[in-house]
Amino acid sequence: MTINILGIESSCDDTSAAVLSNGVIKSNVIANQDVHKAYGGVVPELASRAHQQNIIPVVDAAIKKAGMFANDITAVAFTRGPGLLGSLLVGSSFAKGFSLARNIPLIDVNHLQGHVLAHYIKEEESDIDQPEFPFLCLLVSGGNSQIIIVKSHLEMEVIGTTIDDAAGEAFDKCAKVINLPYPGGPLIDKLAKDGDPLSIPFSKPRIQGYNYSFSGLKTSFLYTIRDRIKEDEDFIQNNLNNICASLQYTIIEILMNKLNKAVKDTGIKEVAVAGGVSANSGLRSALLEYGKAKGVNIHIPKFAYTTDNAAMIAITGYYKYLKGEFAKQDIVPLARFSID
Repeated sequence: MTINILGIESSCDDTSAAVLSNGVIKSNVIANQDVHKAYGGVVPELASRAHQQNIIPVVDAAIKKAGMFANDITAVAFTRGPGLLGSLLVGSSFAKGFSLARNIPLIDVNHLQGHVLAHYIKEEESDIDQPEFPFLCLLVSGGNSQIIIVKSHLEMEVIGTTIDDAAGEAFDKCAKVINLPYPGGPLIDKLAKDGDPLSIPFSKPRIQGYNYSFSGLKTSFLYTIRDRIKEDEDFIQNNLNNICASLQYTIIEILMNKLNKAVKDTGIKEVAVAGGVSANSGLRSALLEYGKAKGVNIHIPKFAYTTDNAAMIAITGYYKYLKGEFAKQDIVPLARFSID
């Protein structure tokens, strides 16, 4: 039996639809929202309005690109949360209507779980490069920084999380301090390649267990830049690469220290990374070096599946379909939605 899953992702500012056939991707269409760049961050009301404009053409494009018709879809999976409620409502409402009109199963998906399971998206039936259970997943994005024990496709346990800000948020907020446009994370990554990562020290938090904190780093960054500008008003312009390299180095070190502790304590030698920040070249390099040094198997997702996308929602929906875990029409989206 061929199982064709239509995935819909609308948790923040990207409208995305994808079609997977027995776990193999057939299409993954994403409509970005450039309107937020002028405001230095995502404006929820503008995001939800853009989703309303994009949802129908994006779904239509995904089904056509997959070489299918709407009636070929076996089930529809959508992001229930976490995310912006207005944005989630657009995706969930469309998914409900699509499900009801064709009398096919409706599947709700945790956005974070989707990031983790992005490792199981196959581009070819023969793809076998996937983490073995159990594995540790470092989930790092604009809104989340977590360490997760993944026991199976649908069983996960969060053992560490951020107590305030996430790594991606730290990148973007610090980028704003040095006048880089939104989103700042990719620009910092690019500029850091030509800088000295040890040139400017920033404070690091001391948090027990596997939890993260990045609010102190943001404060340290702000005060350091402010003090250096007092000494040299052109400090940012003259040291931009070094600033970016030092910030990126500090964030990566914070992430890796906790991950290393989790590996030591659990004895799990399978490690994956997921989320938007997993696209960061510095973090990818640090993970690969760590893997070689510690004898740990490192799994890094393809760039196409690091940021928000519907393929990760569809693959999660696929595994939930196999388990018969379907949602009812009265299900509601959740701004906060724990992975476990």
